[in-house]
Amino acid sequence: MKKMIDPFDYAGEFAKHMCKGILLTTKGQNGVNTMTIGWGTIGIEWGKPIFVAYVRESRYTRQLLDENPEFTVNCPIGEIDRKIPGFCGTKSGLEVDKIKKLGLHLEEPINISVPGIQELPLTLECKVVYRNPQPVYAIPQEILERYYPEKNGVRDFHYAYYGEIVAAYIIEK
Repeated sequence: MKKMIDPFDYAGEFAKHMCKGILLTTKGQNGVNTMTIGWGTIGIEWGKPIFVAYVRESRYTRQLLDENPEFTVNCPIGEIDRKIPGFCGTKSGLEVDKIKKLGLHLEEPINISVPGIQELPLTLECKVVYRNPQPVYAIPQEILERYYPEKNGVRDFHYAYYGEIVAAYIIEK
């Protein structure tokens, strides 16, 4: 069961939990994948409610978003089992089925193909309307060094995925 909400009424919840990690869930030909994100914004772009998610170039999630440009943002209400964002932020969906390994329960979506996650009931369904690689030339040196250290001469930058929020709800048990 879902309680429909105005996503902006819960923007503070997303901001509060973002620093601890919330989940971004995708779906491709090989199934559902979720990953922890710690960077994201909710706002208005082009007259539409938008969630901007930042995903590193090297992530399996980026591959899935390019294959199927839809995602859900899954946020706890209250406390969360810290092993969920910890595990989803350190394991790749190419190597392990995170949903199965953690025993998470998927919730049927309303407007897209990507499900929500019952354990993180505050849910945004998003359709990608725009994506953009970071403008590397504009990133200050101290940020480059801190967040994008070179590994074998390569820096792992982010893509910004602008997802129009097409449904927002709280999953109720």
